[in-house]
Amino acid sequence: MAPRLQLEKAAWRWAETVRPEEVSQEHIETAYRIWLEPCIRGVCRRNCKGNPNCLVGIGEHIWLGEIDENSFHNIDDPNCERRKKNSFVGLTNLGATCYVNTFLQVWFLNLELRQALYLCPSTCNDYIMGDGIQEEKDYEPQTICEHLQYLFALLQNSNRRYIDPSGFVKALGLDTGQQQDAQEFSKLFMSLLEDTLSKQKNPDVRNIVQQQFCGEYAYVTVCNQCGRESKLLSKFYELELNIQGHKQLTDCISEFLKEEKLEGDNRYFCENCQSKQNATRKIRLLSLPCTLNLQLMRFVFDRQTGHKKKLNTYIGFSEILDMEPYVEHKGGSYVYELSAVLIHRGVSAYSGHYIAHVKDPQSGEWYKFNDEDIEKMEGKKLQLGIEEDLEPSKSQTRKPKCGKGTHCSRNAYMLVYRLQTQEKPTTAVQVPAFLQELVDRDNSKFEEWCIEMAEMRKQSVDKGKAKHEEVKELYQRLPAGAEPYEFVSLEWLQKWLDESTPTKPIDNHACLCSHDKLHPDKISIMKRISEYAADIFYSRYGGGPRLTVKALCKECVVERCRVLRLKSQLNEDYKTVNNLLKATVKGSDGFWVGKSSLRSWRQLALEQLDEQDGDVDQSNGKMNGNTLNKDESKEERKEEEEELNFNEDILCPHGELCISENERRLVSKEAWSKLQQYFPKAPEFPSYRECCSQCKILEREGEENEALHKMIANEQKTSLPNLFQDKNRPCLSNWPEETDVLYIVSQFFVEEWRKFVRKPTRCSPVSSVGNSALLCPHGGLMFTFASMTKEDSKLIALIWPSEWQMIQKLFVVDHVIKITRTEVGDANPSETQYISEPKLCAECREGLLCQQQRDLREYTQATIYVHKVVDNKKVMKDSAPELNVSSSETEEDKEEAKPDGEKDPDFNQSNGGTKRQKITHQNYIAYQKQVIRRSMRHRKVRGEKALLVSANQTLKELKIQIMHAFSVAPFDQNLSIDGKILSDDCATLGTLGVIPESVILLKADEPIADYAAMDDVMQVCMPEEGFKGTGLLGH
Repeated sequence: MAPRLQLEKAAWRWAETVRPEEVSQEHIETAYRIWLEPCIRGVCRRNCKGNPNCLVGIGEHIWLGEIDENSFHNIDDPNCERRKKNSFVGLTNLGATCYVNTFLQVWFLNLELRQALYLCPSTCNDYIMGDGIQEEKDYEPQTICEHLQYLFALLQNSNRRYIDPSGFVKALGLDTGQQQDAQEFSKLFMSLLEDTLSKQKNPDVRNIVQQQFCGEYAYVTVCNQCGRESKLLSKFYELELNIQGHKQLTDCISEFLKEEKLEGDNRYFCENCQSKQNATRKIRLLSLPCTLNLQLMRFVFDRQTGHKKKLNTYIGFSEILDMEPYVEHKGGSYVYELSAVLIHRGVSAYSGHYIAHVKDPQSGEWYKFNDEDIEKMEGKKLQLGIEEDLEPSKSQTRKPKCGKGTHCSRNAYMLVYRLQTQEKPTTAVQVPAFLQELVDRDNSKFEEWCIEMAEMRKQSVDKGKAKHEEVKELYQRLPAGAEPYEFVSLEWLQKWLDESTPTKPIDNHACLCSHDKLHPDKISIMKRISEYAADIFYSRYGGGPRLTVKALCKECVVERCRVLRLKSQLNEDYKTVNNLLKATVKGSDGFWVGKSSLRSWRQLALEQLDEQDGDVDQSNGKMNGNTLNKDESKEERKEEEEELNFNEDILCPHGELCISENERRLVSKEAWSKLQQYFPKAPEFPSYRECCSQCKILEREGEENEALHKMIANEQKTSLPNLFQDKNRPCLSNWPEETDVLYIVSQFFVEEWRKFVRKPTRCSPVSSVGNSALLCPHGGLMFTFASMTKEDSKLIALIWPSEWQMIQKLFVVDHVIKITRTEVGDANPSETQYISEPKLCAECREGLLCQQQRDLREYTQATIYVHKVVDNKKVMKDSAPELNVSSSETEEDKEEAKPDGEKDPDFNQSNGGTKRQKITHQNYIAYQKQVIRRSMRHRKVRGEKALLVSANQTLKELKIQIMHAFSVAPFDQNLSIDGKILSDDCATLGTLGVIPESVILLKADEPIADYAAMDDVMQVCMPEEGFKGTGLLGH
């Protein structure tokens, strides 16, 4: 099929020879492309939008062949969530709780611990009534033991592939979004569990933690002089082994037990010798637990950075560990078997992922526990502790070769060994009846969910099959041919054939013309279908309006024909009008036309014709649920209305002929009639039409006002020349000898007056001095003599007595403010005093100062500036775009244009009484902000970095912002402001004296070269609170 534009031209080619009044039904059907040949599947590759009879490529291909049932739904098979036979149950990762999940699985596979926990008495008995569980409410464990009991029971007998540990995590008060130190979690939880179980009456339960995990060693100090031994006994639940400088686990254990010499300043005070003596100190293992936890100290404190880092060195360990050489009392059974390897994947100490390799004590098989996913570790060679890193490290060392029964790992941080016994556990740990009943109830819920999901899958499949049959039946009947037909939108047909979205009612409103018929320009987004198919569509899906053969709009086709003919003759008419414009218009036969309209009339006509021609994309309706933004359409309409149409450039604001003859010219009657063909709605002004009478009156008044304003400005400039030119101005700090009195007016008044004198025709005259802006509501002066010589000098202007007399004549003075110099005392020289009238209002002055200070301490989203200093030189860099605030011009640089006649509120305040009134603090502050204008904005220089901060944010948070802007880690930042060092990271910016527009100097200790480790920096910037506030610390 021909391209869309070719089809468009072919549909309207007849308009070149047919006049609008001669349009017939045949022309209408040609315009609507009723009889175009339909496309054939296999020949036409994609849908032809210009052909309403092309029904190929609209989404039918997925329905016409055989379809897999699984394509009818997006619901996963619920059996995928079912626990497989002879497999373990996983735990959901709630965000960053993988470290909790690994320990739960290790503890679960400690059969003795699990058995003891099952023996704990539970409040679940109160929950169970009669012969079953209360159905109306879910079971909620009350203690940590109960949570652990319930979790272990679910891990043992649940039908689910994984379970949710959120109740247990919530009971401990852990933050699910923050990854914590796994080794610290293990210690704290074991301590909490031991404390909780110590209250149990059953000794098997009460002592289970000590029996399983507790060993004993002694710190032994031997005096080199007398040989006396001093022992300090201590219990341990894990041995913390240093791995730096070691390659084998046995080397780490040997270092842990090695002898330490106490010499020099570190000598030992011997009670036997009663003096400090050289001595040796070492650790002796006295007894070992059944479960030996060996913590490999991978996460160590880095003295250079002041934060933790991970040691990614390989450590070798064997599956069998003989501890007899390391214990003091020989002869016992000290051979241990490896039962778990806990692993941290990732190069950083502050991020990564925790998993565990754990041995099933019953089968002896190894499993990998990775949150929800659990897999059996099979293969010819078992590789324990080996996991791929989440992030490749730059300095990865080669993995050493390991012999049979030994393993090497660079990510293992804890090894769990179990005492080797001849007997293997044969009987499984039985879940108590009350817990089993809870598990059964959860399994029932899971089964109900599986049935529900399966039913939903079945319904989706049945619905899909029905749709498949419907499409196969109806698609063959869609083509209309010569039989009765209707139009349906292409978009609706595509959505009907789209299996992923439900089919909505048919909505044809968007393709209607102003006559409520099918718009001819919309035919490219419509399809002609048979009346039979349309009847079925409307009966099943509803909607409307139905577009039958009667929906072909003759009015639109005729109008389009007229427009097309005008467009084709536009160039000829343009030449004709140009020739007519050359002739001189005589008599009163002419018409007024705007010069601007005449210059661009061809372009305006072309745009108007194109607009009438109809742009398919400019649709104001909705098509099958897709609506245009109302605000956008309103804005577009408003912009179109603001654009002047032809001859509207000579309209005055009152809709009449404008008075300026320079903007218009007379054209002949023949030229006007040609122009009217293109602009029938243009305003018409015959040559005899009078100009707007209202505009004439306003013009006369404006000329009179301008003349008056010029006269006033000239008079005021002549009367106050020095004030206007800012020459010979008095100064309070250097009081002039020729006068004892100086008057004060607002600097704002002087600036506004100067604007008027410079441009009297553009600015309104200033009629009032408005000195109330310098007074408080009580009528007292807001400034001290000292402040008027310094910081407040920008707010006032000093006036000579002679100038003041002239100001009183020229302006309305609401309040007289003056400063008088007097000599006091008989001494020579006498003391000089300066007295203000009215007097200073001390209360309001103090309140103003307090509020100004408070505003500097209580701000939000204010701008400060940061300079990076290297060798005491400011380094200018390109600003960080995400943190920059553009250096906008100051408010004083912006002059707000005011309509003529509008008075400034500061210069039209009524003279209030002198009675002292009580005002609220809020009203007073609002009053001062209105009348006293001061800009303290810092002029941001090129390359300077601006940050948005608030007074209540801490210095630590500011350092994080600076880190993003300058790539300097917080612990490398040295900040100062006005020579004062900023060091307290917990202090707020307000308390540190950082105010808006402050400039902070940054000096970096040394730049961070490798910012691939930026994740570490980001993590250490945040306060490291560990398990503070959680249930592990008794909160």
